[in-house]
This record gives sequence, C-alpha cells and structure tokens, in this order.
Amino acid sequence: MEGNDGDLLYLDDIQVGQKFGSANYTVDEAQIKAFASQFDPQPFHLDDHAARDTLFGGLAASGWHTAAITMRLIVTSSARFAGGIIGAGCEISWPIPTRPGDVLSVESEVLSVSASRSRSELGIVTIRNKTHNQVGEVVQVMTAKLVVSRRPVASAKS
Repeated sequence: MEGNDGDLLYLDDIQVGQKFGSANYTVDEAQIKAFASQFDPQPFHLDDHAARDTLFGGLAASGWHTAAITMRLIVTSSARFAGGIIGAGCEISWPIPTRPGDVLSVESEVLSVSASRSRSELGIVTIRNKTHNQVGEVVQVMTAKLVVSRRPVASAKS
C-alpha cells in the first residue's frame, strides 16, 4: 500500500456505520472468457451461443470473477486498512449475473468492530460489500470478517 502511515486505518479508527466507496471497473467479454477458461470453464461463461440456452440467458461472468474484481476494487478503495485486507471468512451471494460491458463499483459498510481477546494488537471488523453494476443493480453481496491491526502504542501517543 502506498502513502504514509497517516492514511492507514487501524481498528481504533473504524466505526460501525462507516462507509467506503471504490472506483469503477469495466468488465469485457474477453476478460469473462479468459477467467472462465482458466478457473470456471462452464459454457455460460465461455460461449455466447451456448449461454443463451442456460439459466443465465446469455454470457455471464463467473461469480468468482466478480469476487476477484470486487477484491481489487476493495483493495484500491478508500478503505486502506493497516496490514492490508486480510480475510477471516465471508458469506457471498450473487443476486444477478455480471455481464460483458458492466461497470462495477463497490460500496462497503462496517457492521461491527471488536478487539481480539487473545491478541491485543488485532481485532475483527465485519464489513458488508455490495458490488453494483452501472445501473445500480447489486451483482454481489459479500459480508466479510477482516483481521485489522490496532494502532501501535508508539503511534497512538503522537
């Protein structure tokens, strides 16, 4: 992560209800097919014609591709957590498919913040990340538990 330490968020800086936004990311057909060919080689992710006769009714990105794009958008968003984005588990859903040409963005909201009982230098932040397309439809909801560092004692005094 670039920037100085003052730009980073520690557990002590994070509050329930706090929101973060991301930049936009445009998904194209070639990306959908390339990701699918390597990680999720199913007809509805690889072939326009075959995809028409499926539940999706057309080419759709793998949910895991949407998740990977979401991760990139979160990592490069205004939510710059000290130590990085370290997951301790999540629940994920894909209400509608991501399509070629979709422009995705993520809105994140802090649901809970708690200090670790066993490791005083860490805590857990539960955050809900909604990935929207260009018309505001939610294509993914991910509620994640993140391991977040507490502010070092030396930094807390300055």
